[in-house]
Amino acid sequence: MSAGGEGFPWRRMMELGLGVLRLSSAEFWAATPREIAAAFPWCGRDVPGRAVLDGLMQQFPDDT
Repeated sequence: MSAGGEGFPWRRMMELGLGVLRLSSAEFWAATPREIAAAFPWCGRDVPGRAVLDGLMQQFPDDT
């Protein structure tokens, strides 16, 4: 698991690679996550840049 407590989304990646793209097991495990994600250009769009994220973090700080 990552430091944030969330691991890599293997289930979703397998759903996309094996279910939607219908890759064989060998093709799926030979592909990189970036290669599989490239088949879905709508994934990851509209992600804010660092400047936007920094501004939001200043505007809405976590209560600590």
